[in-house]
Amino acid sequence: MTRLALITAGPSAIGRALVLGLAGAGHDVAFTHLGAADAAARLLADVRALGRRAMCLESDAADEAQVRDFHARARDWAGAAPQVMVCNAGIQTWSSLLDLSVQDWDRVMATNLRGTFLNTREAARAMIAAGQGGSIVTLGSGCNKLAFPRLVDYTASKGGIEQFTKVAASELGPQGIRVNCIAPGAIATERTAAEAPDYAGEWSPLTPLRRVGTPEDLVGPLLFFVSDAARFVTGQTLWVDGGVFSQAPWPYPT
Repeated sequence: MTRLALITAGPSAIGRALVLGLAGAGHDVAFTHLGAADAAARLLADVRALGRRAMCLESDAADEAQVRDFHARARDWAGAAPQVMVCNAGIQTWSSLLDLSVQDWDRVMATNLRGTFLNTREAARAMIAAGQGGSIVTLGSGCNKLAFPRLVDYTASKGGIEQFTKVAASELGPQGIRVNCIAPGAIATERTAAEAPDYAGEWSPLTPLRRVGTPEDLVGPLLFFVSDAARFVTGQTLWVDGGVFSQAPWPYPT
């Protein structure tokens, strides 16, 4: 039986780790990319080297027609509805609230929040039509819980994703579809390296586990959510942050 997993933004740093984790766990994987054809081709080869089937399609997570096309083509390719949907596509901009442009606000909201909605809706429709249930996983952030200065659009979108996850879990639960959110903390990627010359050095001392995370640290939580081990878990957010966003500012030595 085909075990089909769909994921947006597969060639991104986090997406790549999640795609390979799903393939290693026995899923055939269909993923999107946007302007990353070379990285997508390398990821296809890596999935196939694990003995799993893979397909990719250039698709904008915020474009309804492109999202529908990706889902339809993935189902045709696999000959099955997806069992897993991972809403990974996300972007951010750096700006204060007062300087943030409407264009940047709309662009971040479209990719992060609208993209999560569109892909969740299409995957859920297919799962319900197939009568098989399934697992949908969204990607949040530490800013689901705390305010991130100069990231007002990103923070608003990720907070929205967490609440969207809860509503989707409530509505889709009767159809056997579970919806959960993974909220990463400080994760070392090319994007976060551009935030600070010494990203790991900045964040490690603030993190109880005294290191930053890697994309691979998110694979275990994802595989838990999509497995039978989480068959009674839905509407939840799992913080994968080394504890950094669970602690209060504390002026005394620990």
